[in-house]
Amino acid sequence: MRFQFMTPQTLGEKIAADQQPVVVDIRDGNSFAAGRIKDSTALDNSNVQQFIEQTPKDAPVVVCCYHGNSSQSAAQFLVDQGFSEVYSLQGGYEMWKIAFPQYCES
Repeated sequence: MRFQFMTPQTLGEKIAADQQPVVVDIRDGNSFAAGRIKDSTALDNSNVQQFIEQTPKDAPVVVCCYHGNSSQSAAQFLVDQGFSEVYSLQGGYEMWKIAFPQYCES
């Protein structure tokens, strides 16, 4: 099984319809603190095991990074851990904040 891609537009539509998937952000802590997708969770080596144990494996998960590159390997890692619906956010947070500033928090 392999991860899929999600466009910022699709994620924005899901958030607007109150159908937001679990969004995890793998950028560094300072970048996450400076700006992130609304209701997203920072995910790094210190909390990934807890995330794997506590998140339902059938929950849709969207992985966000800076530009949509690093999120691909992280998304595949989650698939390999048993998650059934995992997406890499195309364009990452940089594209997201341009397309949907109303769904950003800092």
